[in-house]
Amino acid sequence: MSKKLLKSTLLVSGLTLFSRILGFVRDMLIAHYFGVNAATDAFFAAFRFPNFLRRLFAEGAFAQAFVPILSEHKNQNLQSIINKIAGHLALFLAVLTLIGIIIAPFLITLCAAGFEWQSEQHILATRLLQIMLPYGFFVTLVAFFGSILNAQTKFAIPAFTPALLNLSMIAATIWLSPYFSEPIMALAFGVLLGGVIQFAFQLPALWRLGLLPRFQLDFQDVVINKVMKNVLPTLFATSATQINLLINTFIASFLTTGSVSWLYYADRLLEFPIGILGSGLATVMLPKLAQSHVDQNTKGFSATLDWGLKWVILLGIPTTLGLFFLAEPILSLLFESNEFTAHDVHASAQSLQGYALGLVGFLAIKVLTPAFTTQNLHSVAVRYAWYSVFANLIFNLLLVVPLAHGGVALATTFAAILNAVMLLTFLRKNKIYQYV
Repeated sequence: MSKKLLKSTLLVSGLTLFSRILGFVRDMLIAHYFGVNAATDAFFAAFRFPNFLRRLFAEGAFAQAFVPILSEHKNQNLQSIINKIAGHLALFLAVLTLIGIIIAPFLITLCAAGFEWQSEQHILATRLLQIMLPYGFFVTLVAFFGSILNAQTKFAIPAFTPALLNLSMIAATIWLSPYFSEPIMALAFGVLLGGVIQFAFQLPALWRLGLLPRFQLDFQDVVINKVMKNVLPTLFATSATQINLLINTFIASFLTTGSVSWLYYADRLLEFPIGILGSGLATVMLPKLAQSHVDQNTKGFSATLDWGLKWVILLGIPTTLGLFFLAEPILSLLFESNEFTAHDVHASAQSLQGYALGLVGFLAIKVLTPAFTTQNLHSVAVRYAWYSVFANLIFNLLLVVPLAHGGVALATTFAAILNAVMLLTFLRKNKIYQYV
């Protein structure tokens, strides 16, 4: 079992590594072309929303709402269930996207209240957000399509798909930006185009499996109502870290110009190990955990969790040390230029060191949360997620004054560690997870 899981993890992690490398190329180009200024702060504030959706849906968390259901019904008219879930999702997302575009100015204020209302920076951020919001429609459906493929243990296509967004944004930076009076606008169109390309890319793989969704609506279907009822709590339980990052952007918008960007670049480096190791482990463990739960195989369930946690410790601790002690040299090597100065490198390094201390916690959350979703313990995971968000607010209030943007990052670290400890303690106390 462990060899098969390891092989699948290496496949997912390898493709994720490729996407992350492209992501670094993308960010290096953004730093080189646009630097750190009010326009980049506006973009990164607006990008928090589509980026939140990308991380929440496309990096495995969304799959936790669906893979257990798909595993449970894989022999019971699976195509019909897929069609109806796709139809309900598409309708909900279309309405949500339209509402988001209309209230975009208020969303920017919610995310970055430090941007003065109707100021040039606020207006720019609003325009950027309105262009990028439809990306959320596409990436959510992409994540659902990926869940179908993952449930069939077809990991390669979903793992490669995120790379297409990076390629689209790279192309927009290099070739589209010179044609805009405000060059940063090109990035927003790059994000939107990336969503369309990702959506189209997964369709052939679904067609070959005979599981291409046909969008249908059935508001009376018991299974669909159960699925949709579980989606929101599952998403919130897996998204506490991302919600905390939105809170960080809100607080950083009141700090020195550049603080939002400094936190963004540090977060991008942290997401490298989280995406490669955390998302890779969670993706391949989820179908195994779901099947063990269906088969009432408690030993297999614990063995899968144990396997994942051992990799978190084995690779997470040395990676933490590397990111903490080499933060400034890494950021200098990747981003320093005439536009991204030595001061920006130093300031971003402070954020990265704060985030790095919580890496094991971030990874553990990725590995532990699927145990709750497959055991239908959504309410417990959601409660702990709320505790984490509240803790992040408290830690921010305590640390932002003495440590500025570095304190914002450190607050998220403490909140993640708290969340991970609560999740692990519950699983051990209730004997859902026992050491193997």
